[in-house]
Amino acid sequence: QVQLVESGGGLVQPGGSLRLSCAASGSIFRINTMGWYRQGPGKQRELVATITSGGSTNYADSVKGRFTISRDNAKNTIYLQMNSLKPEDTAVYYCNADVKNYFQSAYNYWGQGTQVTVSS
Repeated sequence: QVQLVESGGGLVQPGGSLRLSCAASGSIFRINTMGWYRQGPGKQRELVATITSGGSTNYADSVKGRFTISRDNAKNTIYLQMNSLKPEDTAVYYCNADVKNYFQSAYNYWGQGTQVTVSS
């Protein structure tokens, strides 16, 4: 089993910044792609950003130039630096990971989510 634990959410004013972290632990042989998704009030869950084990990144158009995803493979941890936050960024942010265990079986995991609220 694998656990993803997010942290770093909170309340911030428009234009402010937050940094989210997601640490993976458990039966991990290798983690392939990791990413951040979000679900705003009354909306479907959507991609925010992903990063491969090699460091290749992909961003939603709505966050390009404002958010930066990064990864520490030694710590099985990813980060999301969020700058110039807007009220429409308000959502629960979820961490996601594609994990291969020691039996070479691959599974997809989700974290429990962390709330980000952008409001004055």
